[in-house]
Amino acid sequence: MNLLIFIFGFIIFIVYVYFLLTIISKQHKIQRSEHQNAYDELDMDGIGNQGRFPMNDSKKKS
Repeated sequence: MNLLIFIFGFIIFIVYVYFLLTIISKQHKIQRSEHQNAYDELDMDGIGNQGRFPMNDSKKKS
């Protein structure tokens, strides 16, 4: 009887760990795709938009 309870508990534990790792893997893939979409190709120095200024109105008209 003790062996049967142990086997049943072990099966529940394995199923729990499987689904836990599946959820972690899916969330990691979602987070990775969000970070890849946020990558800015023009940001060469890595500090963001601090060096970019909008064009003057006089340059836009010509």
